[in-house]
Amino acid sequence: MSVRAQRRLAIAKKEVVGPLILPKFPHALSVTELLGQFRVTGTEGLSEAEVNARRKHFGANTIASRRSAGVLRLLVHQFKSPVVYLLSGAAGLAFYFGELEEGSAIFAVLAINTLIGFVTELKAVRSIEALRALGTRTARVRREGRVHVIPAEELVPGDVVVLEAGDAVSADLRLIETSRLSTDESSLTGESVAVDKQFEPVSADTRLGDRASMAFKGTAITRGTGAGVVVATGIITELGRVTRLVLEADPGHSPLERKLERLSVQLVWATIAVAAIIGGIGLLSGKDPLLMIEAAIALAVAAIPEGLPIVATLALARGMWRMAQQNALIERLSAVETLGATTVVLTDKTGTLTENRMTVRRLCTPSGEIEFGTGAPEGGEGQQVAGDPQAAELLRIAVLCNDAHLDGPEERGSGDPMEIALLRAGLRAGFRRTTLLEGRGVVRKHAFDPVAKMMATVHEHGRGVLIAVKGAPEAVLAATTRVAVGNGEVALDDTMRAEWLSRADRLGHDGLRVLACATRIDQVADAAPYDRLVLAGLVGLEDPARADVPPAIQDCRQSGIRVVMVTGDHVVTAKSIGRAVGLGENVSNVMEGKNIRQMIETGQPALQDIGIFARVTPDEKLALVRTYQAAGEIVAMTGDGVNDAPALRQADIGVAMGLRGTDVAREAAAMILLDDAFPTIIKAIHEGRVIFANIRRFVAYLLSCNLSEVLAVGLAVSLALPLPLLPLQILYLNLVTDVFPAFALAMGEGEEGILKRPPRDPKEPILGRRQWITIVLHGAALTAGTFGALAASAWLALDARSTVTITFLTLAFAQLWHAFNMRDPRSPLFVNEVTRNAWLWGALLLCATLLAVPPYLPSAAHLLQLAPPSSEMWLIVIIFSVVPLIVTQAGSAVIRLIPRVR
Repeated sequence: MSVRAQRRLAIAKKEVVGPLILPKFPHALSVTELLGQFRVTGTEGLSEAEVNARRKHFGANTIASRRSAGVLRLLVHQFKSPVVYLLSGAAGLAFYFGELEEGSAIFAVLAINTLIGFVTELKAVRSIEALRALGTRTARVRREGRVHVIPAEELVPGDVVVLEAGDAVSADLRLIETSRLSTDESSLTGESVAVDKQFEPVSADTRLGDRASMAFKGTAITRGTGAGVVVATGIITELGRVTRLVLEADPGHSPLERKLERLSVQLVWATIAVAAIIGGIGLLSGKDPLLMIEAAIALAVAAIPEGLPIVATLALARGMWRMAQQNALIERLSAVETLGATTVVLTDKTGTLTENRMTVRRLCTPSGEIEFGTGAPEGGEGQQVAGDPQAAELLRIAVLCNDAHLDGPEERGSGDPMEIALLRAGLRAGFRRTTLLEGRGVVRKHAFDPVAKMMATVHEHGRGVLIAVKGAPEAVLAATTRVAVGNGEVALDDTMRAEWLSRADRLGHDGLRVLACATRIDQVADAAPYDRLVLAGLVGLEDPARADVPPAIQDCRQSGIRVVMVTGDHVVTAKSIGRAVGLGENVSNVMEGKNIRQMIETGQPALQDIGIFARVTPDEKLALVRTYQAAGEIVAMTGDGVNDAPALRQADIGVAMGLRGTDVAREAAAMILLDDAFPTIIKAIHEGRVIFANIRRFVAYLLSCNLSEVLAVGLAVSLALPLPLLPLQILYLNLVTDVFPAFALAMGEGEEGILKRPPRDPKEPILGRRQWITIVLHGAALTAGTFGALAASAWLALDARSTVTITFLTLAFAQLWHAFNMRDPRSPLFVNEVTRNAWLWGALLLCATLLAVPPYLPSAAHLLQLAPPSSEMWLIVIIFSVVPLIVTQAGSAVIRLIPRVR
């Protein structure tokens, strides 16, 4: 964070800058108190002199971004590895003792690994830049009694901003004037319904989503007009607070990165220990110190799998490509494997589990209820409504009493989300507003009144007018005196009114937003609209669950992964969606955001029992992710709004929606769903598990190969035998002939039923005890084959260079055949996931060529110190390279038979 941003953050925490004191709870102040504290009038605004003075104190209305990681810093980071230190030391020793070719080869390996690591890490941090983009707009302000249009960056606390429908709010405002004003705060709070605003103060402890007297930076005006005083700019706005949370969120290293780093440290210390022991034995037995130095270099090079970072990077990149084919775009390589270890999915509701599009779900009329389903084809609901004249009349009123605009049932439309939903329902039932208005032109409009909680439109109707009204059920019912039934009307008494209110409560309990519609025929257009109304019925709306989510959650459950909803919406709505998507028995255990801190501080063991967290703010989402991580869980967090960004960045794997998601959410996430489909997460988790299994497979392959090289060199020194492998030959094996089979193993398609297994223990290392035992046994078998070839060379009395050639080729080809040992022990011997891998056969053919050709090329033979093999030499190589494979496979078969004998 820049110095200026730190200064402004300090300003936010102190809340006092110069002579102007920023109120801590502006939403709780009356308009008079607010204007007095900011020393401004609502009609005149600030003077230019005061604006300039305040800008010096508060700075520009921008959100500072974190500096992108420098190229030099990323490059230096590549050298911060124990493996690099060890290989650099080996290269330095080689240069010191005049072994220029060996030293240069080691440095070449380091350069290749450094280049790969540098390229994969060269990614700019863009999440805060996306936040800044939300503020690059203009604003209308009152200054010195006139309205000016200025860049939003020039707003200062105390400015009076004028608002109207369609505007983006450019700073946090305390509203001082409102006329039917509503805002879309879904990106900030996660609530999909537009929020009605007022200028009356609310309680100081009111939650963010319920502060009706405020308009926040980054939200949009959907309806009405108003004005507000700027109470916070830049980093001290609610949007700026989200920025700070993103800055503070530290995803740290992924589980795979931590495990590979731990494995590297273990290998380095093991190498140092082995080199010290072998060197000590050699020196005590009177061996040549220079020979011991060369042996130490050979051991260092043999013990470190130089190809490991290359293969790991390429394997993860391959996983990224395969996930992209399934509409999952991976932003960070390590996230590929992290998905496979996921134990908990914390998912946002709006736009993730739901469609983020209000939809009419139920029509309630005096004659009964109609389920207005979303799955019926266009016109299907029309047949349903056509059979019920009262339902048809209810929809007609809802379409007439409307300010939104919608051309087609599948378009997004413009205006209030609930009014768009009513128009969409009308279109599906055959009622187009423009058609209805042909004989019923609008004479007058009464915009939504937050106090009356109703709106009305007055239409031409014969010699009189038709008044169409919709609003909150309790308000409409209070203004209603009759109910339309059949072909007539009946009086609405107190008992019937109570029954209708009860029906509205039941709809609300089901998670629906409820509107009541009524009408009246009158003679004059300017008659009072909210009087002597005739009730048509109730309309229940919801943001419906995505149809593909329930099966995906069921797949998660079968995979041993918990799915927990974390939303800014109300408890009732959250529980309704939870039941719809099949969150399970924990859906009844709901905790509101205001209680999360207490749960964390008191250490209540309630985390595993809660299925839904409702009315949650961005910082509470962030705290939840950290709490699950502290409990040892691998957390995947899904979301699409600004309010999700801090938690997305903190999570082990942040998953953002690509179609509906905000830029902030996409840039903070490690994975983006290009199709916004929750089931894509399951496909990605499957791929992540396959990737980890493949990584474990090729790591075991590389380490068993390297162990065989260490044992061959170490035993030769201990037994006073010639070195069977030279440092440059080991480098050639590790970097060329080991890498291709390992990469081919990483390309495997995975085992069947991998998703039916529970997630592996997050603490489980890449190589457990079973894998290490297998590595030791396989390494010993490869070493035994090499010494068998060495003995055969001695029996044939071959010269030193020919002997080294035989031992080198024997071990090299034995390592190639060793790839077939990497099959699952439970799979068939000849037809299994390894033998079906076409990549492996190609790798073996390539590597066999790279091994067979160099001895016959003078320059390559000189560099590797090899002699052209004769037919007798090739016979020894073939026999003793195949024997380890036969022995290990036979031993594996015997081990599998032992339980059956018992």
